[in-house]
Order: sequence, then structure tokens, then C-alpha cells
Amino acid sequence: MKKVYFLVLVMIFAAAVTGCKKSEQAPAAAEQAAVVDELKPTEDALILAARENFEPIPLNVEEGYKQLKNNTPTPEKLELGKMLYFEPRISKSQLISCNTCHNLSFGGDDYQQTSIGHGWQRGPRNAPTVLNSVYNTAQFWDGRAGDLKEQAKGPLQASVEMAATPAYVVEVLKSIPAYVELFKTAFPGVEDPVTFDNVASAIEVFEATLLTPNSKFDKFLRGDSTALNETEKAGLQAFIDKGCTSCHAGINLTSDGYYPFGLKETPEEKLLAGDKGRFAISQAEGDEFAFKAPTLRNIEYTAPYFHSGLVWDLREAVAVMSSSQLGIELTDAEIDQIVAFLKATTGEMPKVEYPILPPSTINTPKPTYTID
Repeated sequence: MKKVYFLVLVMIFAAAVTGCKKSEQAPAAAEQAAVVDELKPTEDALILAARENFEPIPLNVEEGYKQLKNNTPTPEKLELGKMLYFEPRISKSQLISCNTCHNLSFGGDDYQQTSIGHGWQRGPRNAPTVLNSVYNTAQFWDGRAGDLKEQAKGPLQASVEMAATPAYVVEVLKSIPAYVELFKTAFPGVEDPVTFDNVASAIEVFEATLLTPNSKFDKFLRGDSTALNETEKAGLQAFIDKGCTSCHAGINLTSDGYYPFGLKETPEEKLLAGDKGRFAISQAEGDEFAFKAPTLRNIEYTAPYFHSGLVWDLREAVAVMSSSQLGIELTDAEIDQIVAFLKATTGEMPKVEYPILPPSTINTPKPTYTID
């Protein structure tokens, strides 16, 4: 009886200690999170000016989920989406995955002038970064996809990219029992969950987590006036004063608009590459050679620049934009300062564990390399 009484006392004491620790730790953790993820009060004029134009990337990567529409994220959908992002067998050659052109090891793009796809065909445009792309109001240079789900379907079907069809993608995935089970788990209660639409939904959930928070610039926006050095601060001031924020502002240093490449002064014809941009989609007057303003975050990783991918030097890209879009000539010192500021937008890259994909079966379609 004494032993039982003693054990009860020990259990009560242990529970009390554990509860005390939890009550002490939880508020501390919550308070810490609130401090680092909220904008601190400041009287720094440049921080205040920056806050009028920009927002920091959230530290919690799941904040990207708030941008999704009609696609409820779940851990199961996220895991499936990650596998499909790295899955080359859903391309016709079974060599190309989403990660081929949007490499998560190096800035979310492919470091090519224009992407190389099926049968070594070269695509018409430079691949934009996938990082932070959930914050874009539209996808692709011409904005033809309204969200990441719609965007994911494009490269899969493009003849110069993955060259597949919706039916082919479904056939491949249904031939692999492990994928059938993963789809059932990610899309419960659905009679036939392995669909092309669900492939895109899962990929979208994964891509929504590919954020790059906590850059030097983000720390500055949150109130740390020492996060940027003097050159970077001068570059930020010039970026605001010269009017760059007209097209590159907000959380992703981009905007909702489409702008003619050559708004003030027509750039070299080779930079346009004969691409009429948004006009091919809208057929609207004024949209000729107009493109969606790209994100400038992590830009030191995303060379070459512009839709044509013909400029490899960030200094040159800044000079081209100042003359063609703003109608001004920046000094060498101003260009250096703006480049320094842009490099300060490089955030913490997402750490993604490479998934182990399930094996093929005798029923899995074989790779083909023909160009239709």
C-alpha cells in the first residue's frame, strides 16, 4: 500500500513539473516567435520608407499556404507533391522533372539562357525561379497561368519541355502501386484519386513551401537597422528614389502588372528576341513586348536575366532596366549600390530532403525520345 501511495505521489509530482515546464516554455516560444516575425517599432527613416514599399517573407514557411485557392494543404499532399516535383517518369523521356528547370539546389531555376527540354529542344524563354512563386499573382512571363496549380500543368504538356499528356502522366502513376496508395491517402474519399488535376494540386502544395525567409533585407524590414551595410542601404534608397518600386515592390519585389520591355527606351533588339510577351495571350493594344515583372529576390542566383536570358551580368541588367524602363542613366556607383541591395534579398534556401521514389513495374510505360 505504501509503495502504491509513493508511486502516485511520484506521478503527481512528475506531472506537475512537466506541466510547469510546458507553461514556462510555451509563452517564451510564442513570445520569441512574435518578436522575430513582427515588425519592430522603429524611427529609422529608411526602414519606414522600405515598409511603405515592401514586406518580409514570413519565417513560417506554411504561411505560403494562405495563397492557395481551392486546394487544402495536408502533410500527405505535401509529401506526394514533393515526390512528383522530383519525378522524371512523368515526362515522355522520363529524364525531366520539375526540378530539372527549377533546381532547388541553385536558386530554383536552371542557369540556362532558355531551358532545354525533350529531345534537347530549347524552349523560347528563360525559366523563372520557383522560389517564393506562390506570392506571384500570375505565373509565367506572360501571366497565362493564374496560380501554381495551373502552371504545373503547362511544362508537363509542352512539347519542348516534358512532352507528356495528361493521360500519359496518369498511366505512369497508376502503373506504380505505391503511387496509387499515396494518392488515396492524399485525396481520401475519392473513387479515382490518380488524376492529372490532383497531380497539379499536390505539386502546388509542395511549391507553396518553397520560401526563402530571413534575408538581410527581411531582417532590416523587421527593424534591425544594422542588417544592411551602408552600401546596401544606399542601394535601397536609390532603388526607391529612382522609381524601381513602380514595378518591383511588395512581398516578392514584383507587381501585379505587365510592362513593355522598353517602356521609356527600346533596348537592344536582340534582348527582345522577337517575343511579343503578354500580347500573345491578351491580344490587347499596348501589350506587345510586355512581360510580367519578375521577382528580384535571390537574384544573384537567377542569372541569366530577362525573358530572353541574354544578360548574365547583374550590373548590366540593372543598367538596361534603368535606361529602358525608367529612362535614366545610373552612375557606376549607383549601379554598384543597387546590386549590393539586390544581393541582400537572398534569403535562407529551403532545405528539401531528396525523396526516394517508388520503383517502376513491368506495366510502367518505357521512355521515348521521339519529337512529335
